[in-house]
Amino acid sequence: MRLEEPAIDLSSVLVMILAGGEGRRLGPLTSDRAKPAVPFGGRYRIIDVVLSNFVNSGLTRIKILTQYKSASLEEHVARAWRLSPMLDSYIETIPAQQRTGKSWFRGSADAVYQCKHVIEDDKPALVCIFGGDHIYKMDVRPMVAEHVQRAADLTIATIPVPLAEARAFGVIDVDADYRVRGFLEKPADPPPMPGRPDMALASMGNYVFNTDVLLRVLEEDETLETSMHDFGRDILPAMVAHGDKVFAYDFQQNKVPGEENAPYWRDIGTVDAFWAAQMDLVAIRPQFSLYNHRWPIRTGLNHDPPAKFVFRDEAEGRVGTATESLVSLGCIISGGRIHQSVLSNRCRVNSFSEIEKSVLFENVVIGRHAKIRRAIVDKDVEIPANMVIGYDLAKDRERFYVSEGGIVVIPKRAKIAG
Repeated sequence: MRLEEPAIDLSSVLVMILAGGEGRRLGPLTSDRAKPAVPFGGRYRIIDVVLSNFVNSGLTRIKILTQYKSASLEEHVARAWRLSPMLDSYIETIPAQQRTGKSWFRGSADAVYQCKHVIEDDKPALVCIFGGDHIYKMDVRPMVAEHVQRAADLTIATIPVPLAEARAFGVIDVDADYRVRGFLEKPADPPPMPGRPDMALASMGNYVFNTDVLLRVLEEDETLETSMHDFGRDILPAMVAHGDKVFAYDFQQNKVPGEENAPYWRDIGTVDAFWAAQMDLVAIRPQFSLYNHRWPIRTGLNHDPPAKFVFRDEAEGRVGTATESLVSLGCIISGGRIHQSVLSNRCRVNSFSEIEKSVLFENVVIGRHAKIRRAIVDKDVEIPANMVIGYDLAKDRERFYVSEGGIVVIPKRAKIAG
């Protein structure tokens, strides 16, 4: 259902991004950094994608709630994301402070409750509460507009998924007007969405609240000893039972300026999903394109020089080439071959080496004659000459982390013997 957009004062909207999760399923990639701080797409961090959606939407009053291993994330935001205070714009991190007790965040709702002083001080009309660790493009304004026009208390962003896949998600049950009737966590028999019996609405974990309603339900939830203090498991069902006006927003109807592709959203909670999202970027016609100048993915600037490709000795196979790949600033491709891969800043690929379907973070050096396939190499790693990774997973498991899908992960600053 599409509604006409009413006039909205975007300065009355506060954004709170939940960025405190541990991200355990990403294995070594989150051993010493928060999940939203994990590099993505060569020169970005995951948090950059989420922040870009809000800044591009004109929503520039943003608080980021952090907790686990947050130093890298906080440093990145402080250095890369400086908005104009003259225009009442800001992006600020809020570490867990135990202001309401001696516990850390016990769930997504408790994270906001522990920072409710921010809401009370700011006095916004609406609060957007979004996750900080998914990859998607979204113009948030239509969702806010729909929330206002419906006079909703809560609007939940949802995405249609096939019924068989919906069993792995939190599913929203709605009536014909998209008013929420219930929430089911990983149901065996998901309810279909209106007009599409083969699809169900999965929650994206992104919400727009009326401020007074949000503060009320957080206070009520805090007193419940049986609550897990989670928006999806506790707050949403309680609001539906209370009779609050809770609606679903169909993300598939979202239109991003300059975007020709269907709306893209990917949960990158596992190594395999994270790797697959990176491979999406290097497709000839990527579903998630970094080249839409009307909706840029933003990040901090650096002073690295352009990438350089050297040697063209085809007779000996010493050619510096990259095909269907992203190669960031400061990289030197010195006689090696790269295919369907993503290279972050300041990587060096030496002669006769081959890299395929892999992701290299910053300052990775690939030695001569090395062969790397279906791997993620974290920053500051030097791969010795003649090393072979990704071709014999049984052997790789003896030295490295290997995901269920066969992606080899080499941790940050690993010392690898030749």
